[in-house]
Amino acid sequence: MRTASREPLNLNRLAYFAYVVEAGSFTRAAERLGITKAVVSQQVARLEREVGTTLLVRTTRKVVPTEAGRALHARCMVILRESSEAFDELAQGVAEPRGKLRVTAPFDYGTSVVAPVATEFTRTYPHCDVELMLSDRLVDLQTVDLAIRVGWPRDSSHVMRRIGTMEQYLVCTPKMAMLLGRGSEPEDLGLLPFVANSSLPDPNVWRFTHPEHGRRTVRMRARITVDATPAAHVAVLTGAGTSVLPDYLVSADLAAGRLVRVLPEWKLRSGGIHALFPPTRFRSPKVSRFFESMSRAETERHAKARAEQMAVR
Repeated sequence: MRTASREPLNLNRLAYFAYVVEAGSFTRAAERLGITKAVVSQQVARLEREVGTTLLVRTTRKVVPTEAGRALHARCMVILRESSEAFDELAQGVAEPRGKLRVTAPFDYGTSVVAPVATEFTRTYPHCDVELMLSDRLVDLQTVDLAIRVGWPRDSSHVMRRIGTMEQYLVCTPKMAMLLGRGSEPEDLGLLPFVANSSLPDPNVWRFTHPEHGRRTVRMRARITVDATPAAHVAVLTGAGTSVLPDYLVSADLAAGRLVRVLPEWKLRSGGIHALFPPTRFRSPKVSRFFESMSRAETERHAKARAEQMAVR
């Protein structure tokens, strides 16, 4: 049992002890460590004095741990492994990204946000290449280094970190919005044609929330149905009707006046933008740096959106 007056535990002694247990011999442990047998024996003996119990039993053929030795060895392996991983992480933190980085993302978000980040990333790190796999279908994370998910991710066994948020806007052209008139409520949206996105679970039903008037659920009347968000975006821009689109896809159109928000005081459900990683304890420099780049891009995107909204007001 340790006391307050004792000197701090020497981690090297734990390493020597672990090597002896693994090798079953002081001589073989010393050879692997590149030091003398006397040093190993001395350090293990001091460790036994520190913990106050016998850790190893020496026979004529080999060295075997006692029950206390086996328990300490199990803890030693955890301590030594985590120490090694901590050094690896620090080394990775200063290393320059190299090799190919494989990233998957939804098509619309990948085109609007991830592709520009990848362009700047390859300029900053010329020894790293980026392969983007843009698809609204989920790609197996075992085949990529990083996955970007937009919306509301399901429970996952993978490591997931939030990098930003997204808003959903009901938008249309200014000319189309004039057909609705002032004082309208969500129930009046049936007066306008709607562009539905069949890639969504229930593309015609939308739930709106107002700080004073509560919640309303509206079933839209779809005049056009598409299976990809960029196609819905183009249809709305050309006057096909209203549609619900993510903020990152329409922010420039809203700022330029090509599109307007319909019933902006009624909010739709917001979502998150997450990075998912394969289940490895530490990430390579290329993955860590790209994640940092994505986080900065999201921060800048939201700051720009706020500035544009203030300018419109």
